[in-house]
Amino acid sequence: MTPTLAAILALAVGTYAFRLVGPALHGRVELSARVRQLLSAGAVVLLVALLATGALTQAHGAAGWARPAGVLVAGGLAWRRAPFVLVVLGAAGTTAALRAAGVA
Repeated sequence: MTPTLAAILALAVGTYAFRLVGPALHGRVELSARVRQLLSAGAVVLLVALLATGALTQAHGAAGWARPAGVLVAGGLAWRRAPFVLVVLGAAGTTAALRAAGVA
């Protein structure tokens, strides 16, 4: 067996085992309120980091002003509980209008 095949099999077995742990331990492991709060905060931090990376960078550099402005408009619309289609169209329209006006 080649080392590559062994690594692929080990990762496949590990992935399958990791997926089985959730249903197997469901209801058996109780998380404290503090741990649940930290997990929730961690998820929010990861989502914000992903949003910031996607909104502020492009091709190993800054994305300019148009894209972050579009993301800011989308965030405001989502915060006001606008329909998803309106959020997407607002972000795209803002970004397109700013780029058409010469704002990179």
